[in-house]
Amino acid sequence: MTRQPPTSSTITPDRLDPVRKHLASHVIGQHKLIDGMLVCLLSDGHMLVEGMPGLAKTTAVNALSEAIEGDFHRIQFTPDLLPSDLIGTDIYRQEKAEFEFRPGPLFHNILLADEVNRAPAKVQAALLEAMGERQITVGQETYLLPQLFMVLATQNPVEQEGTYHLPEAQLDRFLMQVLVDYPTHDQELKILELDNDRQRELPRPPANPLSQADLFAIRAAVAELFVSPKLNRYIVDLVQATRNPQNYDRDLARWCRFGASPRASLALARCARARAWLHGEPYVSPEHIQEIAPDILRHRLLLTFEAEAEGVTSDDLIERLLSLVAIP
Repeated sequence: MTRQPPTSSTITPDRLDPVRKHLASHVIGQHKLIDGMLVCLLSDGHMLVEGMPGLAKTTAVNALSEAIEGDFHRIQFTPDLLPSDLIGTDIYRQEKAEFEFRPGPLFHNILLADEVNRAPAKVQAALLEAMGERQITVGQETYLLPQLFMVLATQNPVEQEGTYHLPEAQLDRFLMQVLVDYPTHDQELKILELDNDRQRELPRPPANPLSQADLFAIRAAVAELFVSPKLNRYIVDLVQATRNPQNYDRDLARWCRFGASPRASLALARCARARAWLHGEPYVSPEHIQEIAPDILRHRLLLTFEAEAEGVTSDDLIERLLSLVAIP
């Protein structure tokens, strides 16, 4: 008996329980990172993860790739990397007397770009162009990337010597930026226990990973979730406030040098829907927008030198923004 393809009306958040369970078996704590990866996956976007070394960034991405049907590839970004190392290249076949394209890592479903800020600008541009266009061009030929294509890039906030800062305009290609912090005392004790268990028995991937058909059905269900016109107006008000901070507060005007693009409005709406669906809610509420706003906006705002001198962060600016912009 053949399995009927799922539809957006028949699939529920429970379908993601095996994915959540698998992630929890590999990563202790880091709930923001896990929730962010799931929201980003359901919103058909890419995620930038920033945190100190050793905080399970790479482990979490590996665990997510095991729980989803599809090809996974990890690439370590280094200063000597070339764009062709990502995109692929034309190979001359002597027996056919013609060139044949050999695809690079970008043609996998899930790509882990480890320490993305260690690669030069040309490599970063090749990656970010593929993220935005979902296709690449080699010579005169254009190649479409897979329908399921998700980039999870990591970068460390320290060890900046020998790194290449990601351009602010290109950071906009990432749907979300999630900050990873140190675990608590109890969580670190559980990490020790988990490591001891792994030494005795290696963890296994789930028997039934989430199929791509199920994932696309979930995305369709997320897209159907209701967002009221008032909340659409609230989303636009938030983003517009980053461009006209002087209309709301003197400190905002001193802190914010450049505001967010319309991509931020689209990302807020998409991710708020995904967050509401993951919580089993039939519609989006203001709380869903406010919870997701820091991850959507922090990499899209440019602070003034005055704000940096005062120790103000993007998260401080967003917190002030959320307190000032009224819900319609």
